Amino acid sequence: MDQATGMRHGPIELRLVRSRDARALQHELLSNRSWLQPWEATVPYGSVSFDMRLSIRRLLQQYRDGAGYPFVMEYKGEIAGQLNVWGVARGSLCSATIGYWVSERFAGKGITPTAVALATDACFTEYALHRMEICIRPENVASLRVVQKLGFRYEGLRRRYIHIDGDWRDHYAFALTREDVPQGVLARWLNGEVPPDAATIPPSDRFAL
Repeated sequence: MDQATGMRHGPIELRLVRSRDARALQHELLSNRSWLQPWEATVPYGSVSFDMRLSIRRLLQQYRDGAGYPFVMEYKGEIAGQLNVWGVARGSLCSATIGYWVSERFAGKGITPTAVALATDACFTEYALHRMEICIRPENVASLRVVQKLGFRYEGLRRRYIHIDGDWRDHYAFALTREDVPQGVLARWLNGEVPPDAATIPPSDRFAL
């Protein structure tokens, strides 16, 4: 992927984060506290920093090391949020996890599912990854709609998996492998070929919470 041009579908663009994005990203994070806080990763026995310059430096170092792919989501040229491919494992796994946030004022515009599709396609075709995972809190209805739209396969309930909003939270795990989407995630979605029940959570896991 060309770092300068990024990936685009309609008014939505996904590109690598840049140091000069720090001010805009920090503004969106701070002005969306009530919207984002319930879903934000936190640190047990510590505090989360909102120093975006430091955060971006760390993300770009991970990118240079091949350990992650930090993206900015844009809508009509405006920064709408972030999408990070993290936990990249090479060797016998060739897998990674996707995490993201979008500002409330951009919600409902199809930005997140489009960006997730673009990122997953890039990971399969450009970055030689084989499996992409998304883990979502059961209460996060908006994120569950993303994996339903794109047909990520439900793979199970993970107890107290990630520290979110001050405590260890249960998560549902969803994934795709390259073989699942030979035509690409975005193309499969746009062509109406997503399996309707791929992301269905069985009653045993819903009632186990």
